[in-house]
Amino acid sequence: MVGRGTRLCPDLFSPGEHKKFFYVFDYCQNLEFFSQNPGTTDGNSSESLGTRLFKARLSLIDELDRGVIDGRHSNEPPAKYGPQPNRQQLRDSTAGHLHQVVAAMNTLNFVVRPRRRSVEKFARPEAWKTVTDDDQIELTTEVANLPTELVDSEEDAKRFDLLVLRTQLAVLQAAPGFGALRDHIRTIAGALEEQEAVPAIKAEMALIQAIAGDEWWNDVTLGMLENARKRLRLLVKLIEKSKKKVVYTDFMDELGTETTIQLPEIANGLDMVKFKDKARQFLKAHEGHLALQRLRRGQALTPTDVVELERMLADAGGTPELIQKASEEQLGLGIFIRSLVGMEREAVSQAFNGVIAGTQATPDQIEFIELIVSELTANGVMEAGRLYESPFLDISPQGPEGLFGAAKVEAMVEILDQIRLRAVA
Repeated sequence: MVGRGTRLCPDLFSPGEHKKFFYVFDYCQNLEFFSQNPGTTDGNSSESLGTRLFKARLSLIDELDRGVIDGRHSNEPPAKYGPQPNRQQLRDSTAGHLHQVVAAMNTLNFVVRPRRRSVEKFARPEAWKTVTDDDQIELTTEVANLPTELVDSEEDAKRFDLLVLRTQLAVLQAAPGFGALRDHIRTIAGALEEQEAVPAIKAEMALIQAIAGDEWWNDVTLGMLENARKRLRLLVKLIEKSKKKVVYTDFMDELGTETTIQLPEIANGLDMVKFKDKARQFLKAHEGHLALQRLRRGQALTPTDVVELERMLADAGGTPELIQKASEEQLGLGIFIRSLVGMEREAVSQAFNGVIAGTQATPDQIEFIELIVSELTANGVMEAGRLYESPFLDISPQGPEGLFGAAKVEAMVEILDQIRLRAVA
């Protein structure tokens, strides 16, 4: 990405105003990880188009529901310019669309997973029959900005959707911004009117000309706007680019008073994550070190080994505070290091060979032992309680006792404890 940023781009900001610099948004601290130190600046974030659409539709549902309760919209004007949805149909279709958006959110996605309770709640159709004030808050704060697999790749169409939604809200709220929104839609209709040679646009020309005029907007209804949105949204992209006027601006952003906010827990958590990443890379590059070999083979550590392991973590960029914290969290420095580098599979296999040696092991017993070996190989340590969790319960719902006798289960627990104790430092 740095290489892409160095590419020239003449007339980027306006004629004669070329690109002079570029920003790198380094969310994962890669530059720091590789010891690069360019100039940095704080960025700002804005809501995505999908989030704004979600919230606008939520607001529309809220306004329509309130209108039903207090009777503000009980007398709806008669339909003009052909069939159009009434307020209840508009409310149901809007809620149905949002339900589809939420239902298409993948709860296995690491962004969605922390909000799984809210997503699963609103993935049910009945949750949208009545949207309370608390539901509105939960949807806005917990769900609106989550990714969904219901993809709409038509960027221009979605922007037109948002424009019409804002206009519908302005009608419902009698907002003063209605005039500007109306003029914007009329401008789009006027640009489409000039593209009569395009068959798809010609087929909707009667509606386009009506929207571009004045009469259509007299007592315009929500249904008329919704009908126009559905019929014209895919045509907006056909407007000639030359018709989209380019506006150049030349002004400086104004920043408010700077405020420092301390977030020690977040900072410490990020420091530990970066420390683990650096330590893992460093230890992998020095996996031939004698102390590290003893640790990965499940052999007891000597005092000299402990000193060497501490030195290696310091060389990997760990401060004394981070090393101490990691040791305390994992109940031992050796256990922390082994959680990063794992164990040698051969050493783990030898430790558990005696459990099924001299017997006619069943396929389930062999698979159960292989799961233990794989976990220790990857993570270096394993609590005995893991034997009673998935994926072990997938093989034996009764736990290890369902496959092995009590004596063999005790032997497995003892082996796990010995492997842990040999790493304690």
